[in-house]
Amino acid sequence: MKHNFVGPSYTIGIEEELMIVDGETLNLVNAVESLLEDAPDGQIKPELMESVLEIATDPAPDTAEAGRQLRALRKQVRETAAKRGLAIGSAGTHPFAMWEDQRIAARPRYRDLVSSLRFVARQELIFGVHVHVAVDDPDKAIHVANGMRVHLGVLLALSANSPFWRAQATGMRSARIPIFRAFPRVGIPPAYRDWADYEREIAFMVDSGVMEDYTYLWYDVRPHPDLGTVEVRVCDGQTRVEHTLALAALIQAMVRELAEHHESGEALAAYPWQMLDENKWLAARDGLDGELVDLPSNERIATKALARRLVDRLRDHARDLGSATELAAVEDLLRNGTGAERQTVVYEANHDMRELMADIVEATGA
Repeated sequence: MKHNFVGPSYTIGIEEELMIVDGETLNLVNAVESLLEDAPDGQIKPELMESVLEIATDPAPDTAEAGRQLRALRKQVRETAAKRGLAIGSAGTHPFAMWEDQRIAARPRYRDLVSSLRFVARQELIFGVHVHVAVDDPDKAIHVANGMRVHLGVLLALSANSPFWRAQATGMRSARIPIFRAFPRVGIPPAYRDWADYEREIAFMVDSGVMEDYTYLWYDVRPHPDLGTVEVRVCDGQTRVEHTLALAALIQAMVRELAEHHESGEALAAYPWQMLDENKWLAARDGLDGELVDLPSNERIATKALARRLVDRLRDHARDLGSATELAAVEDLLRNGTGAERQTVVYEANHDMRELMADIVEATGA
């Protein structure tokens, strides 16, 4: 398999899946084709459904530059939407939209996906943040992706921003996670021994005809050979851009730590897949207010304490990468709550879903 794991290491790219809503009713609108246009600071692309818009930065040396691009892209799509009586919102789910009302984007990949996955694909009305970090060696990329599996629970807890689904309070901090779990080839990925092992397993699945290529693996973290990156896909869409950048800075620092771990010749600790998956479930249910299993000690500890410990350990990496300023916004999530908690506060005031969606749209543009 061809790959582009050639460096430079630790450049970063960010993708955000955004909601397209009516400027007055705040209902999702099937209007992506009217918003696609050239973007000087990255890409504006369709997604599976016509009510979803993806923005993607170009590779950036640090999160400061990625942030400049991301803010410019958000501004561009908001302004284009406003000219058409539309608005843009960002969160893990739209609070009251129904997937039955959404049209599939007129692209062969997405139509084939619906043909293959049936209603499972049609109900995937969710919005995430994907962070790409470049790595300069294929075996190193596998090591980093394997090691990132331990951190997925904390990343999800910090990013949880989808407590409502189909006009109902779900009791979850991230309802997006169980919704997406209906897809095949999602969640905590298997651990691969090395690049050759990854190549063999991908070839086996492609040759068997179950998927066209590796991009049909939608795991929470995956190597992306074409781009030469490790891609982290576990996070809910973030309403506030500074939270997207904080998560990106944290992920970038995690990648650097794991890359240096590989360079030192150290082996990763082995943990049961079931425990990694359980931590992710606990994070989806409780966000930062619950507990996770601290895998080295096998003891449950407060998720906030685990997150703070991780941030403290990675702060020097973020500083060296030029991303310390963006990482600092993690403190806002730890102190003032995730998007899920903020959504719940707004909703509880009047139990008004449209008021909640209006708040999401306003904060998306802040």
